[in-house]
Amino acid sequence: MLPKLVLPLLLGVLTSTAALADKVTTFTLENGLEAVVIEDHRAPVVTHMLWYRIGAADEPLGKSGIAHFLEHLMFKGTKTVAPGEFSAVVDAQGGDDNAFTSYDYTGYFQRVAVDRLDLMMKMEADRMRGLILSDAHVETERAVIIEERAQRTDSDPGALFGEQRRAAQYLNHPYGIPIIGWKHEAEALTREDALSFYRTFYAPNNAILIVAGDVDPDEVKAMAEAHYGPVAPTPDLAPRLRPTEPPQLSERRLTMADPRVAQPYVIRTYLAPERDSGAQQKAAALTVLAELLGGSSTTSVMARALQFGDAATAVYTSAFYDGVSLDVTNFGFVAVPMPDVSLAEMEAAVDAVIAKFLTDGVDQEAFDRIKRQLRADEIYARDNVAGLARTYGAALTGGLTVVDVQAWPDVLQAVTPEEVMVAAREVLNRKNAVTGWLMKEETDAEAGQ
Repeated sequence: MLPKLVLPLLLGVLTSTAALADKVTTFTLENGLEAVVIEDHRAPVVTHMLWYRIGAADEPLGKSGIAHFLEHLMFKGTKTVAPGEFSAVVDAQGGDDNAFTSYDYTGYFQRVAVDRLDLMMKMEADRMRGLILSDAHVETERAVIIEERAQRTDSDPGALFGEQRRAAQYLNHPYGIPIIGWKHEAEALTREDALSFYRTFYAPNNAILIVAGDVDPDEVKAMAEAHYGPVAPTPDLAPRLRPTEPPQLSERRLTMADPRVAQPYVIRTYLAPERDSGAQQKAAALTVLAELLGGSSTTSVMARALQFGDAATAVYTSAFYDGVSLDVTNFGFVAVPMPDVSLAEMEAAVDAVIAKFLTDGVDQEAFDRIKRQLRADEIYARDNVAGLARTYGAALTGGLTVVDVQAWPDVLQAVTPEEVMVAAREVLNRKNAVTGWLMKEETDAEAGQ
């Protein structure tokens, strides 16, 4: 174990080099494809990712779930790759692949030995414009996503409650629509819907290529020019224009009761600013605020006040914030009460803790500890090259730049207690919040006992 005096010195050395740890090269092809190459030569492996600047928040009205639906359909084959063969080829190379959809992006990745990178680019570029869809494929995959919704959302009261709360949070912005889609709309998606969405948005001038691993940037560029270079862009692709959220004038409250609920809880989310390119300071202050209030199950403000001692009222507390979002995001907390504590009592206890924090301000010792933890987290994250690639992809499709990503650790370290309190007083406003209670509903049998 390192002596106590050595660890701060070691972290001090690392803090001065962390921002330089990413060996990143960027280039853009003539057809508009942007590329980021992250070098990591510790092992002969590579992560190949293609991110599209299209997500659930960009879907046409009435077509919710189409971005996620198309993600599934992208594995249905082209003229040169049979349905299901894409993943089989990756697996045969000893690699793995997958895809994911969020509000601001849809992404595809493969992790393989570095000498298989050329093959991955060839196949991914092929399906960028060459997807072939039959009615049978569409019917089958539509049934798959409906079943996925049934298993992950409709059968889970917490997930259903989350949908309702998010819809209440965003009255006008499409962030209030579930990524998997409303069931009645997802059931009506057609082959024509999928192809229209695909032909417009799956194009090199709407995509970001990220290659991370044991690679040479010049070689990656040559491969990209060979495989992605000939792919035609979408002409006159319109900018991403979304409805904006109007000012919230009063708190919104929801309660939901379901016999399947195992543990009641109180949750509140506030509209909060996202990380903006060149102006990440407020998001950094909110990141530190979330850690202070509920980042630790033992040392955070909420944990110490509510989970320990004879007067403990909660079995679990947490605060959360994720600023990587193209548009306005949210800041929130959740509290799970002790069995003999009502949800009303739990909410009142949390409100008292927040009010005290707003009065007392930041504890300097806790603040310094959290900043050290955040710096260490940033350093350790660089050990995972696939995770680093995902960090860049989410940031770039969320409106940030490579410079923003590399500056983020230093922006976090520059946050002051005063900035945290300014952000807290701005965001922790009940008029700007959605408060929800999820509770167990008694069945007839339980009520009769």
